[in-house]
Amino acid sequence: MRQNGDTVIAQSVQILLVEDDDVDVEVVQRTFAAFKLENPITVVGNGFAALATLRGEQGHVRLPRPYVILLDLNLPQMNGIEFLRELRRDQQLKHSVVFVLTTSASQGDMNDAYNFWVAGYFLKSSVDQDKSNLPRLMTNYWRMVELPPDRRP
Repeated sequence: MRQNGDTVIAQSVQILLVEDDDVDVEVVQRTFAAFKLENPITVVGNGFAALATLRGEQGHVRLPRPYVILLDLNLPQMNGIEFLRELRRDQQLKHSVVFVLTTSASQGDMNDAYNFWVAGYFLKSSVDQDKSNLPRLMTNYWRMVELPPDRRP
């Protein structure tokens, strides 16, 4: 959300879910629906497809801004860390907001992800225990964050 004078403008924040497990996709979609979050969710199964979606390449419709990326690390073809490396090299995409949502509790994975400036690192097991965590995070993030003018939609 952004304020314009006294009026609050709700932005339709797009969500790019980069996840190859159909069960995990279903959990995220059901969780968002249960908390009445109606943000459009685009699902892709690997890092290559995520980049193509963000760039509008290879037959993918370009994801409009503003968007948040929910990224699994354990992906086929291009894993999450490889995706982050490529994302941060791209001048048009390098400021994308990314939250990692993964099963990997590896300190190495966590360090690697934060080295590529992720906004947060969440274990799926923690999200599964309290289903309100993820929707609450998304709601609060966009309610409270202030983006520089050159990064607004």
